[in-house]
Amino acid sequence: MAKQIRKGNLKPQKVAEGEEDFAAVLEIITTHRSRALMSVNVESLLTYWEIGAFLSPRIHSGSWSRAIVGKLAEYIKRNQPELRGYGKSNLYNMALVYDTFSSDAFVSILDKYSSQLSQYRNIFQTLVGKSETLPLQNTNETTKLVKSSAQELQPAHDFFQTAFGKRIPGILFLLSYTKLLLIAAHRNDVQEMLFYVIYSIRERLTFEELRQSLAHDAYTSLLGGDKKNYSKKLTELYPTAPVVIKDQAFLDYLALPERHRESKLRREIVSHIRDFILEMGKDFLFVDQEYTLPVGGEDFHSDLLFFHRGLQCLVAVELKTRKFRPSDMGQLEFYLEALDRDVKKENENPSIGIILCREANRIVVEYAMSRAMSPVMVAQYKRLLIPKEVLQRTFEEYLALPQNIEEDA
Repeated sequence: MAKQIRKGNLKPQKVAEGEEDFAAVLEIITTHRSRALMSVNVESLLTYWEIGAFLSPRIHSGSWSRAIVGKLAEYIKRNQPELRGYGKSNLYNMALVYDTFSSDAFVSILDKYSSQLSQYRNIFQTLVGKSETLPLQNTNETTKLVKSSAQELQPAHDFFQTAFGKRIPGILFLLSYTKLLLIAAHRNDVQEMLFYVIYSIRERLTFEELRQSLAHDAYTSLLGGDKKNYSKKLTELYPTAPVVIKDQAFLDYLALPERHRESKLRREIVSHIRDFILEMGKDFLFVDQEYTLPVGGEDFHSDLLFFHRGLQCLVAVELKTRKFRPSDMGQLEFYLEALDRDVKKENENPSIGIILCREANRIVVEYAMSRAMSPVMVAQYKRLLIPKEVLQRTFEEYLALPQNIEEDA
């Protein structure tokens, strides 16, 4: 949990003498450590990919039964007992990852969005080019070692030649094998799979965060809907908000009773703040609960206050355990006015307000949003069925968003 920040201690802290130089040294350490870990990830992924490519045709043709795959696992264990992760089920998983991400359908979706994916190209080209261990390449003679380099990546498709089977999409090098397996095992639609690959990279999701995103359908939460639950002011000030902040959240992990008070909901959210932040869009920093806003000699309290790193603004979240009412807007806009006048710093953008309610009539929400003068939105924890064409259009907009991705992504 981020350190809680109250209005009384928003003053900048003094940096101890020499700490700026210390930070530079630490940056050197973390940078090279990240690169070393990525090099290991490159070789691990190449290993699993080539094993999957070797096994896949044998499994699908029926020439290798489960018993034979089991004997292979035993052979590896007997000859290299120190190796881990090469049991029978794991060998089948390697074939699954290979089949999924080398399929014609997945290759086609990469081709379709080639221009939007160009922002990732230099990263994985540099990453593969820095690999000290050498991948294999087939020849008519003996299989031999060939140094990897950015030039070996085909610019038209950004694929990398491996020893066995089809080329591996370069963008996969930016994720771990375990995350790719998680995506392959839980999704069939190739556009949705590509979304989770990109989402994991952009948001630097951990394995558990990715698992939760899949379970709670971040794809439709971020990309679906007609976005009439966002005020015009919000989309004017923050055009990326609809694909950065989710408009539905799954709070099943709170184990709340069917009937509960807003205070109970707030306390449970704070107790599980990390999960809640992921539900709302990952890039939030928690500031405080019941944040005090003194106005005219009276104290008012915003349920939850966050800071959004990407949008560089404060975000007030008001909780409603009932159906959305238009009168809720007045309360929220009052809080935003107080935040912008008394709390927001000069270098920060105008504050955003979110009403998180249990239920919302879409027509009532649309009417309320049409006259809203502040950057506000209504979110709810109720699943909505989203048309596939809407998801595809919004996905294209999501891919086009600029992103400064560092090499340790």
